[in-house]
Amino acid sequence: MLKEKIGFIGGGKMGEALCKGIINAKLSKAGNIMVSDVVVERCKLLSKEIGIKTTQNNKDIASFADVVILAVKPQMMGEVLDQLKNEITSLHLVVSIAAGIPIRFIESSLQAGVRIIRVMPNTPCLIGASATAFALGKSANDADGQLVHDLFNAVGKVFRLDEKYLDAVTGLSGSGPAYVYLFIEALSDGGVKMGLPRDIATALAAQTVMGSAKMVLETGQHPAQLKDAVTSPGGTTIEGLSKLEDYGFKSAVINAVEAATLKSKKLGKLL
Repeated sequence: MLKEKIGFIGGGKMGEALCKGIINAKLSKAGNIMVSDVVVERCKLLSKEIGIKTTQNNKDIASFADVVILAVKPQMMGEVLDQLKNEITSLHLVVSIAAGIPIRFIESSLQAGVRIIRVMPNTPCLIGASATAFALGKSANDADGQLVHDLFNAVGKVFRLDEKYLDAVTGLSGSGPAYVYLFIEALSDGGVKMGLPRDIATALAAQTVMGSAKMVLETGQHPAQLKDAVTSPGGTTIEGLSKLEDYGFKSAVINAVEAATLKSKKLGKLL
């Protein structure tokens, strides 16, 4: 269990998911976590459901926490950092999970020497299945990196990368759950079109995606090898794959990742 107290600026879905994941993994007690949010009802809900401390004043987070996690919308980051400029010191570790916000912007907005780590998680952290990547700022050290690794490793898989890769991570795994949900919905729709009850079709689709993902992770085989193992000559699967190729399935997914990556880069350039 971590000795550091953790504070979240922003109590949205991602902040909530991380709080629950950290507590469920027994990395921290609820009493060692505080969340700040401008919405009173949101604070009451988080306090009631998770048992954490809440506040509407961001400065309370700086006074309470050793690790400050910035879980706000990218367009709110400048205002939040202005509020915290005199409150955050080199004694704090600042972790940003805001899409597209570069480390240099956060470092230039706070006091010199503040330790910054930029992280890109995704929402499956709520069930301990997040895909997360992080990069260290110039003042952050290996111990800081290990702490962040431990935090996010408790809720999924973690990769330490150079910051130049984080926009692509945002486009792939940060936004990726939405692409997968759309695919599950489409698989379910196909089943319904072919006569399956909706609940059965959705359960089959979701289980198929989960099982296929586990096959990739646990066998270490390339997805193309696993695909070929399912694809018998002249069989049903090759008929379905042929239709996906007709409609540009792979190109559409590649273009979606590219578009989301470019949007993440654009968010950083707007600062």
